Amino acid sequence: MRIFVTGATGFIGSAIVPELINAGHQVLGLTRSDAGAQSLLAAGAEVHRGDLKDLESLRSGAAISDGVIHCAFIHDAFATQDFSRFKENCDVDKCAIEAIGSVLAGSDRPLIVSSGIGPWGPGRPTTEDDNPPAQSPLPRVSEESAMSLCSQGVNAGVMRLPQVHDTVKQGLVTFLVAIAREKRVSAYLGEGLNRWPAAHLLDTARLYRLAIEQQAATHASGVKYHAVAEQGVSLRDIAEAIGRGLKLPVVSISKEEAGAHFGGFFGMFAGLDLAASSAITQQRLGWRPTGPGMIADLEQMRY
Repeated sequence: MRIFVTGATGFIGSAIVPELINAGHQVLGLTRSDAGAQSLLAAGAEVHRGDLKDLESLRSGAAISDGVIHCAFIHDAFATQDFSRFKENCDVDKCAIEAIGSVLAGSDRPLIVSSGIGPWGPGRPTTEDDNPPAQSPLPRVSEESAMSLCSQGVNAGVMRLPQVHDTVKQGLVTFLVAIAREKRVSAYLGEGLNRWPAAHLLDTARLYRLAIEQQAATHASGVKYHAVAEQGVSLRDIAEAIGRGLKLPVVSISKEEAGAHFGGFFGMFAGLDLAASSAITQQRLGWRPTGPGMIADLEQMRY
């Protein structure tokens, strides 16, 4: 297949591109920069210039492709601690997904949309069969947008992402590292028993490939995939690994202190228990994660 990949030069996208190419697919990668274009060409991909706000570039890229993996998202809200920016970025994402879907509607060409995992299974790990509440702002609105496209004849599926990691980046944990550097302590809330699911970058890239291949073969729109290798790593274990890496004390803080320590926006995530299962995904696709765990990568990180 010729697969259009948004976010092709980002953290996850840059791993998806070689995964697809090595499996015999052609890749058309979206990029807005000359440096991004050079990296795509070096990887053996074709270059498609544009960005998430350039809806015509998204439509034209989808139009000349056999399938689309949408993994681009504007993440600056986490760095700026600005929830209004997060909502604005979700609106941009929604418009981008709808633009891609408008081209794919009525065809069997697959679309895999990236989303996140929320605390939707009270008292147990969230499964692929659990759904976010209507109009939920967390983790973002891309899943709702993708499911809406299914009713319009789009062969869409959703990839729910945990904390995707290697020894350089670790999803939201990357922000915990930055906060620990700034505050000079590595912190967790309460007893730190709340958990975040995780998966290694290369395992995640392989799952995207398996998912779009499956979606193309079965035309089973509306499927949700969980890119989860570890159901949940406790925030205390994460904080302790960061503390060892930065040689900083590890402390427990109260919920009342969370906003001041983590920032109001990120403080919403710091105490959530997001444990999730990928049993259905693994059975459906034969995906078996083999990469290092979250703590192992944090231990090997160059702080």
